[in-house]
Amino acid sequence: MAINLEKKLEKGQRINLEKSDGSKLTEFCVGVNWGAIETSGGFLGLSKKIIDVDLDLSCVLIDDNNKLFDHIYSPLYKPEFLQRYGLPKGKLDTNDKALHHSGDDLEGDKGGDDGLDNEIITVNLSKVNNSVSQIFFFLNNVGKEDFSQIPYAKIRMYEGTPTKVKEVFASYNVSAETQYSGKRAIIMGKLYKKDGVWKFHAIGDATSDNNLCETISRIAKSYL
Repeated sequence: MAINLEKKLEKGQRINLEKSDGSKLTEFCVGVNWGAIETSGGFLGLSKKIIDVDLDLSCVLIDDNNKLFDHIYSPLYKPEFLQRYGLPKGKLDTNDKALHHSGDDLEGDKGGDDGLDNEIITVNLSKVNNSVSQIFFFLNNVGKEDFSQIPYAKIRMYEGTPTKVKEVFASYNVSAETQYSGKRAIIMGKLYKKDGVWKFHAIGDATSDNNLCETISRIAKSYL
């Protein structure tokens, strides 16, 4: 399936990373946009309570031997917490500078959807280390809410930059899916290399993982 127009991804769907003119798509962004929780109360419902929502977009890079090769996740995770799971400290760039994270958003949009992604990972496949064969993208809620309580959470892949969207070629709406009720983590999908060519597989599995470390452990045990 070539990338021609924006596609609403479905679980299990696979897409070729090529444009409508047949050229390969090597540089693109993976972004997540979500809203804070806003509730009304008090006399006539005029008072408003806003609850920040802290989602974390992360990725891990897996080598040809199914071993963790590199990673991107928030530097705000405490090193002593990560060490309990045998994981290194967080960072925003891969060692080869092929992937870059825009930084941690701790709140979510307030006052409605601004149409911009809160967290973005930019990808340049031409710079990815040759030893890497899979790149998994996943989303964790640091707070106590599940995805059904968040007003909206949308994931998309697009050609462009973090500040300018040129063309969206794949997207899906997390909050619109009933399977995400009671879940606080999502294994979104993976880039994988087959015969030297990169493709994308939309996984879309919601899990009850309590934190990022549990999600990485799940990927290592069940998805490689």
